[in-house]
Amino acid sequence: MYMKYLIGTYVLFLSILFPVQDAMSQNVPTKTDPKETTQKFAAALFYIENFYVDSTKPAKLVEQAIINTLKELDPHSAYLSKEELQEANEPLEGSFEGIGVTFQLSKDTILVIAPVPGGPSEKLGIQAGDKIIRINGEDAFGSKVNNKFVMDRLRGKKGTTVDVSIFRKSSASLIDYTITRDKIPLHSIDATFMLSSETGYIKLNRFSKTTMEEFKSSMSQLQEAGMKSLVLDLRGNSGGYLGTAVELSDEFLPDSKLIVYTEGLNSPRQEYNATRVGSFEKGKLIILINEGSASASEIVAGAVQDWDRGLILGRRSFGKGLVQRPFNLPDGSVIRLTAARYFTPTGRSIQRPYDDGSESYFKDMANRFKNGEFVHADSIHFPDSLKYLTPSKRTVYGGGGIMPDIFVPWDSTQFTDYYSNLIRKGVFNRYTLDYVNLNRTSLLNKYPEFSTFKQSFGVDEKMMKEFLKIAEAEGVAFNEQQFDSSEAFIRYQVKALIARNLWGMTQYYEVISEADDTLLKALEIIKSEKMFSEAFKPSR
Repeated sequence: MYMKYLIGTYVLFLSILFPVQDAMSQNVPTKTDPKETTQKFAAALFYIENFYVDSTKPAKLVEQAIINTLKELDPHSAYLSKEELQEANEPLEGSFEGIGVTFQLSKDTILVIAPVPGGPSEKLGIQAGDKIIRINGEDAFGSKVNNKFVMDRLRGKKGTTVDVSIFRKSSASLIDYTITRDKIPLHSIDATFMLSSETGYIKLNRFSKTTMEEFKSSMSQLQEAGMKSLVLDLRGNSGGYLGTAVELSDEFLPDSKLIVYTEGLNSPRQEYNATRVGSFEKGKLIILINEGSASASEIVAGAVQDWDRGLILGRRSFGKGLVQRPFNLPDGSVIRLTAARYFTPTGRSIQRPYDDGSESYFKDMANRFKNGEFVHADSIHFPDSLKYLTPSKRTVYGGGGIMPDIFVPWDSTQFTDYYSNLIRKGVFNRYTLDYVNLNRTSLLNKYPEFSTFKQSFGVDEKMMKEFLKIAEAEGVAFNEQQFDSSEAFIRYQVKALIARNLWGMTQYYEVISEADDTLLKALEIIKSEKMFSEAFKPSR
């Protein structure tokens, strides 16, 4: 009976999957003989189960077969188990259930980076810098502690409780808390603030179900503050829901303008157009992108660029223009199957080639870096066959991400290996969390408002000596030449993280914006009518 169910499931699964594989690879309609595919596979599985010399695990064999089959299609078709599906969906659903802390593992110890504002941990008084030593009476430190260990014990259904024991430097003994788990919001907007008296800034990290509600709230805040120009930061935003990308693009484009269309062999062309509703259809607009901006981010950037609505600044985006459609399997797992490609209003496909396989595809970022693309715009070459023109006759290209209108290089002198090692070893978090825990009261007394802190606080030499001492203790060997190159940014990073621990993420970005070359370039262009208008002139 089990084998009949298993074979029946696979006949259904493969009858859907294999025609798509043929169509994707050959790009022409084909017919598949069931005897050559579905029945053949089902028979093989039957023989393995009934005649193999040792016992087998049919469910595992089926799962591996699905995974390996999808790998042959394209880099973004994927299989997700029931457990993986829930974990993958959480960032896009906009919430999860747990105790509400951001943490990192530091020397096999759970270090609280920050409690989620309004979450159960913050309400009980758990602070940034606390270390979770016990969970439900079990020691929560040592080599057994990894991300899965933490998630399995701290996440759980809303309304259930978990007991934790906290070590805090200011306390002589462990502090015990009983935390009632709750629904924890996952915000898609990291920061909203005014860069200048007339220019607003929004940092968007994903395209989720809650994005538009958050975006509209941010826009209201900025418009009330006098915003006339906007910088939308999509750097590092790997995407999310297509519908959310369409809605966000609609905020900038006038009625009836094509935003994006999707099309595949078995998916007829579907167009998504702007409506009459838009909160920022006029005013200077700059969108920041980099090699980490993908999918939904590229839809927004592509639509804005193709209609000459705003300028794109930064570095070439990732290049993901494939649309995945979910198909549910009987055990609650899902295959996310590439069913179509999306195209920008001018007809550009942004998808990078993947003819050489997934491994080569995902090594492309390393190759871009190696070839100097992050530093030199002229190292990027597009064939004339991928050239398109916007309404103002500007040249744009398809076939591998969104190329910015204005290229801003990665600053290799600032982001040295020494700086990277400080990040990897967690030196910034350890130092700033300890510093704030020891000085929180005096800092807030001296700087009751963030604006005062931003203007007056500086990382002095005493602080830098303490920071470097911790760095050496964490195994980061001092490199004087690289430290000199990175020192200014290290000081900004320390100050920004102190601001985050005292106030929040918006304040972190507001501090670091003063050392952000791409953001400073955007502000310079917005302030200059000549620079902004010249960027829209027809390509020569």
